[in-house]
Amino acid sequence: MRLAAAIWLAALPVAAEPRFAAVPDALPAPHIYGGGWEHFVGGGVAVFDCNGDALPDLYIAGGESPARLYVNRSDGGAIRFAEAPAEALTGVTGAYPLDIDSDGHLDLAILRVGANALWRGRGACAFEEAGDAWGFEAGARWSTAFSATWEGAALWPTLAIGNYVDRANPDGPFQACDANELHRPGPAGYGAPLPLAPGYCALSMLVSDWQRRGTPELRISNDRHYYVRGGQEEMWRLDPLAARTEADGWPRISLWGMGIASADITGNGLPDVMLTSMGDQLLKLNTGAGYDNAPFAIGTYAQRPHIGDDGRPATGWHAEFGDIDNDGRLDLFIAKGNVDQMPSNAMEDPNNLLMQRPDGSFTERSVEAGLASTRRGRGAALADLDGDGRLDVVVVNRRAPVEIWRNETEAGNWLGVDLRQSAPNTRAVGAWIEVETDAGVQAREVTVGGGHAGGQAGPVHFGLGAAEAARVRVIWPGGTAGAWIEVPVNETIGIQRLD
Repeated sequence: MRLAAAIWLAALPVAAEPRFAAVPDALPAPHIYGGGWEHFVGGGVAVFDCNGDALPDLYIAGGESPARLYVNRSDGGAIRFAEAPAEALTGVTGAYPLDIDSDGHLDLAILRVGANALWRGRGACAFEEAGDAWGFEAGARWSTAFSATWEGAALWPTLAIGNYVDRANPDGPFQACDANELHRPGPAGYGAPLPLAPGYCALSMLVSDWQRRGTPELRISNDRHYYVRGGQEEMWRLDPLAARTEADGWPRISLWGMGIASADITGNGLPDVMLTSMGDQLLKLNTGAGYDNAPFAIGTYAQRPHIGDDGRPATGWHAEFGDIDNDGRLDLFIAKGNVDQMPSNAMEDPNNLLMQRPDGSFTERSVEAGLASTRRGRGAALADLDGDGRLDVVVVNRRAPVEIWRNETEAGNWLGVDLRQSAPNTRAVGAWIEVETDAGVQAREVTVGGGHAGGQAGPVHFGLGAAEAARVRVIWPGGTAGAWIEVPVNETIGIQRLD
């Protein structure tokens, strides 16, 4: 085990009100996700450390404007980014970081309206296009969702790509959802993609071992607005490749699905999911055999704006669980915003910050926290941008500048856990991290995917409340469980697999 230097050492009181400060000059210039109807959706941000300085950098979609790479230059509590040289791709809807070739450097899977791209990381935030060299068929579709995993003993990851409306269909956009794709590696790079059909206009995907049986499956959240007949939320078994059906216990659910967040919020060790949509934000609690809808009284449906007098349904996009106040209970952030000028839904639609109470219910605190922006939110991220042990917030907006807020909450103790193993799959995608304190055990799965058009690679953040000691165990990909390790709090630790 290697231990990083302590980042933030003060043990602070628990259960303070969340408080954020806007950082309008965090980026060197305003960054806007814009464009016509092919960029009504998308607008993601990839969060990852591309230069090894332990601060997360940002790759932000631009739509019809170029996507940009921003290197973190935060220092002394001030959040600042500088633009890094990178190919100025247009048509980018989102991006996800992962180490595709297992060389130790994080790469980028970039989704576009047009040909998708795989960028190989070369270190020091330098990238080169590598899709052709890896045999990746880039296509020319309208891609809006992504997830990835390593299957069995494969040396390269399986890549799942979700596509929206078929741009080549002259009868579209209604009844014209495109098929999705599964890119599996062969003996000499990637082969031709396998179609996941029919498609129902995917806007989020997540591979998760949701039953913790060693058999990850692919969840797809679909936009009902463009459904072909029979459209629904999907779960695909990967081996053998087949969609779950009502006959094997997968209930038919149809919603205007836009984003997926996954984490264990009940403490049973299984990941629950939040599905964002136009209308209800649907929290589904994992029983191990399936999912139950969370009771309305839990406070997570967030189906109407919570400020202002616009009573029309809300529109949820990126959702993410994270412990905002480090009290040991996961909270939930949801980026909100009208598709564009859709009259059926609220125009002034504030983001949600749902803080979890000790009884497991959630209460809205975005106004008090300073996060209730009514810009057209799309992709987002909760990440410790300045290295102080508290999760900051990034939101990508459609036709408005990116917003960044610094977390100034009087928060509890915390722990960051960063995993490494030998190639393949150097970042241990598919592992489970368990952190134990006197308050119990928190379990998190390392995944690539979910959110809305963007995701993260980096230390997994745990709030510890008042705990001054913690133990960590890793269940590595393949199911090998490591020993429990005593670790310090208020640090980011790195754990290297030895077997």
